[in-house]
Parts: sequence; structure tokens; C-alpha cells
Amino acid sequence: MSKVFPRLGRRRALQGAAVGAVALALLLWWLLPLGEKPPSGTIVFSTGTSRGVYQEYGERLRTELGRDMPGLKVKLLTSAGSQENVQRVATGQADFTIAAADAVATYKLRHGSGAGRLRGVARLYDDYVHLIVPRDSDLRSIADLRHKRVATGLPDSGVRLIADRVLRAAGIDPRKDITPVADGIDTGPARLRDGKIDAFFWSGGLPTKGLVALAQQGGFRFLPIDDTLVTRLHGQGEGARYYRTTKIPESAYPNVQQGAQVPTIAVSNLLMTRTDVDPRLTEWVTRTVIKSRDGIGAHVHSAQLVDLRTAIYTAPLPLQEGARRYYRSVKP
Repeated sequence: MSKVFPRLGRRRALQGAAVGAVALALLLWWLLPLGEKPPSGTIVFSTGTSRGVYQEYGERLRTELGRDMPGLKVKLLTSAGSQENVQRVATGQADFTIAAADAVATYKLRHGSGAGRLRGVARLYDDYVHLIVPRDSDLRSIADLRHKRVATGLPDSGVRLIADRVLRAAGIDPRKDITPVADGIDTGPARLRDGKIDAFFWSGGLPTKGLVALAQQGGFRFLPIDDTLVTRLHGQGEGARYYRTTKIPESAYPNVQQGAQVPTIAVSNLLMTRTDVDPRLTEWVTRTVIKSRDGIGAHVHSAQLVDLRTAIYTAPLPLQEGARRYYRSVKP
């Protein structure tokens, strides 16, 4: 009897080892292409303003890329936002970036330099337009912004593009009917709190950390952007058709919203690159973006919405060849 059980134990051990080897192989296939040396070199990633979602996402993605491609150096460049990001990638100042679809479409329609070389890598998450005023403000609608000091974002930012369009759709000339102030998420909340501006536009993922502290103090409230205004927005042409009606969920800034949703508009964010960036590198970057969703999402809430099923929809850009290869490799 003592000779039989050891024999069975060895057989089970071998079977267990074989199963473990298969599981490990599948895991490695998902994480890293088997037998392939990771890309190396240096790339430039254009992010956004400090305290914005683009910047935090870029920092955490750089860490994940470093784990998968130890020989790859990722340089992060802060920026004003979407409009500057698109221009940087199109003209070769950066290799990868995040930008809102409306800014991408506008750059293409205006035939910006290098626009034809732009390609999509992944649809990431949605930006929500925040239009906020002090809690005790008497402003109740966009129409009330006339003759007020309104932060419409930095020049070349996605916020500036959206804010100007929203104001025009409401019948307000953003150059003549308000006092425009070039504040972004890094300075706007404090200036709103200190009474130096009357209202503040922001477009970003939910929740934006740059607004969380102010929200916890109950220091602001939202002005609604209703669906009738979105219909007028679509009539402006260019990239405005990428805006859609939505609501900021009550869980985004609970101290401010007190259980109420806020009507607003949203636009999708795209991870993008160029045609001349090495497709093999882009394939690896795409893989890392998809598999790191939960890790990054633990810190950047918006990243939890990255989804393999929707990542391929990068309109108005076609997919870059490397991204296409990755999505085909994981297609059921």
C-alpha cells in the first residue's frame, strides 16, 4: 500500500503542474506577448494641467508602461489640454496623448498641420462639463452669466473650446458679453472660492480631484446645461456633434449635489498617436492600457470605464495599425 499512494501522488503532482503551466502561459499571453522582447527607447506623452485627470492618468499609465516595458522611458509634458495635445501629436512634439473627440474633430476639420497622420489607440472615458458657481451665488442659468467674470479655461484647452461653444449656444458672445478669465482646474477653484471669478467652466472625468476639496467644503453648486442647448450646440458644426446630453450622477460630488443629478453634456476622450509611431510599440501600449484599467482605476475613478468592447471606437480617428493588431489578437 505504501508504494501505491506515492505513485498516485506523483501523477497528481504532474497533472497539477501541467495545469499550472497552462494557466501561467495564458496569463503571460494576456500580459505580454510570448517570446517577444518588450519595446524600448523614449516616447513623449502630453498630458494636461496639474490637478486634472489627464495628468494623473498619464502619471499612472507611465508606471504601468514601465512594468511591461522596462526599457521604455516615458517623458510626460503638461499642457493646456485637448487642443494643445492634438496639435503636439500631429506635429511630432509628442508621440501619445489624450484628447476629447470634439477637439480632435475640430483640428481635422480646420486642416491643422499633420492632421492626416493622427490615429486612435483607445476610447478611454467621458469628460463631463462642469459649470460651477459659488454656493451663495444668485446665478441660476447660463443666461445669468452675461456681464460676469467667467473662467473659460486656458487658451488651447478643451475647456475653452467647449465653454465658448456653450456660451454661444446660449446667446452669449464669449468675447463681448462676459469678462473671460483664463483659469484652469489648477487655479480656478481657489479663485472661485476667493470671489475673484463668478463662474467656472471645467470639462473632465468624474470626480475631478481638483474639485473634490472644494466640494467637500460645500463651496459651490452647479448650473445646469439642458438638452435644448445641446441641440443648438449641434447646429454649430465642426466637432460639436460629438457632444451628447447626460447627467452628472449624484455620487460624483455628494456634498454639493445632495442626491440630485445635474443635466450637462459629455464628450468621449481618446488615447491617440500618429501613423509613423512604431505599430509594435503601439500594440504594447494598447495592451497595457486595457489590462491596467483596474489598477489605474483604483486611483483615477474615470479609468474604471475603460472597456475592451468600446475602446475600438475612436471616431473621428481610424485606429493605428498597432492598436488594430492588439484588438484583433483578443477578439473572441
